[in-house]
Amino acid sequence: MTNINTTSLLNNPRRSNLELYRIVSMLMIVAYHYTVNSGLDDIGGPILESPMSINSLYLAMFGAWGKVGINCFLLITGYFMCTSKITIRKFLKLLLQIYFYRITIFSIFYLSGYESLSVERMVKLLMPVLGFRDDFISCFLAFYLTIPFLTILVHNLTKRQHELLIILMLICYTVLGTLPFFVVRFNYITWFGILFFISSYIRLHPNPLFDRCNLWGWLTLGCALAVFVSIAIMQYILGDKGVKLGFSGHYFVYDSNKLLAVCFALCSFLWFKNMNIKYNRIINAFGAGTFGVLLIHAHSSTMRTWLWKDTIDCVGHYSLPLGNLILYSVGVVMVIFMICNLIDQIRINTLEKWLFKWYDNRYAAKAEAFVSRIVNDKQISEQ
Repeated sequence: MTNINTTSLLNNPRRSNLELYRIVSMLMIVAYHYTVNSGLDDIGGPILESPMSINSLYLAMFGAWGKVGINCFLLITGYFMCTSKITIRKFLKLLLQIYFYRITIFSIFYLSGYESLSVERMVKLLMPVLGFRDDFISCFLAFYLTIPFLTILVHNLTKRQHELLIILMLICYTVLGTLPFFVVRFNYITWFGILFFISSYIRLHPNPLFDRCNLWGWLTLGCALAVFVSIAIMQYILGDKGVKLGFSGHYFVYDSNKLLAVCFALCSFLWFKNMNIKYNRIINAFGAGTFGVLLIHAHSSTMRTWLWKDTIDCVGHYSLPLGNLILYSVGVVMVIFMICNLIDQIRINTLEKWLFKWYDNRYAAKAEAFVSRIVNDKQISEQ
């Protein structure tokens, strides 16, 4: 999904089409955080107070894509990892990246007076996972460990079995899950597995339909228009009462399993997959830093308060003329993405490079042999 992808495993550099898709997906997530973490669409916030104003409609549409972006990232992960191999080295890179930003950013906020030190806070800093309900980082970390077993599963399913599994899961989680008042309770680990089934099917069972770039481009545009229309209609119907009823203008994309969130992610993934974008060093570098963007700008509630409320003051800029608001919101998202990405690229090319040079020289061979025996032991699988 990030610098944990399989680029380093390929002898030839990976084409940049899906790396560009990573970048676009992360920009969607940052734009989503612009609205949901800033107070703009809280109860009493300006979007809900004036749901049909031009600025509210723009911001609702601008920030509608966060859960879609999660789907996009996981489709990329499944597409590459279903034919790859999880190693201790990859997992350590992911885990150490998470800890690096968790501890470093907390330390900065503590020294500046934004954070306080307590036993509970220290425990949360040291625990690798914080909960498996809706914490993306914790769920992705746990999901990552399931990939070797999911890979074994999809490689041993027939094409028909694979199709039926996907259909069953989408009916349960997306078709029924999009119906009003039909409750689907799941955590992201479960949902990430379903996305893995979808993207691995695309990779393992090629179909000429999957390669029609123009078709998927038009379908992506159609899904985007459907999202815009659904937001406008929902905000018009519900007004400021939507949250009290358990709905919002984002109803059809407000969680990753919702119908339009799945449709847009799948169509856009197949569109970008077929784009003819050759290897581009700059695109691939920024693609490798996307997970770092997430870890930095969505670090904690303290970061969200400092970034979106105290520093950027999204609510305070709500009343800008529409043209200026568009320039401000887009500019903020681009600047946050660039700064956080560059920070992560510096980390990758310094600390991570030095640390894993040492690891490769001392422990890599033994560690990977140990994992291989556990995951691929035929005697264990036969039992």
